[in-house]
Amino acid sequence: MLCRPSHPGNVGAAARAMKTMGLADLRLVAPQRYPAPEAQWMATNAVDVLEAATVHASLADSIKDCVAAFALSARPREWSPQVLDARAVAARAAQFEGEVAFVFGNETAGLTNEEMFACQFLVHIPASPRFSSLNLAQAVQVVAYELFMTGKPSVQGRSEKLATVADLEGLYGHLEQAAVATQFMATGSRLRERWRRLFSRVPGLEREEVNILRGLLRALLGK
Repeated sequence: MLCRPSHPGNVGAAARAMKTMGLADLRLVAPQRYPAPEAQWMATNAVDVLEAATVHASLADSIKDCVAAFALSARPREWSPQVLDARAVAARAAQFEGEVAFVFGNETAGLTNEEMFACQFLVHIPASPRFSSLNLAQAVQVVAYELFMTGKPSVQGRSEKLATVADLEGLYGHLEQAAVATQFMATGSRLRERWRRLFSRVPGLEREEVNILRGLLRALLGK
């Protein structure tokens, strides 16, 4: 996922980076200019990936069918989800059965805190501390390469469906409703960030497990 990309050339170059590593599902969130001839020029022989890209109004809409989302950022965040480096994240992604999203921010501002907290993991690409900022398409290439080298083995013998991002967002909303109703969450509380961090450390949470937690919350709330 490319969130709010401002340079169409980067969109095309990202499509090319993906195709070289066997990836094809490109999703764009509120791109500044798309389609654009600059994107076509930079895509070269990956125009098929570029033209198949889907455009979404929000990040939440673009990742709702995914079972995990990894946010890319060069900046440390005080209340971030679980933090992994690019190599470790490829291994973690291989543990999931279903669609996994890698979310890249705007070329200038990166991801907003809201976009970051829509994801379950924060990913850093190790680089020189003197200059750690990568071009958007370069960052896509690094992550795509690590995924290609790790591979994604099929998961055998698993019958339960994994929870999607939309399922998790439903759980977070239900937790907030319960916290407010019971006056457990005080003004200015960091509970929202803390329970997101908590569940980011549980790989492969199943949809049925989310439903059990939400059923418990309904029983406690009496609705």
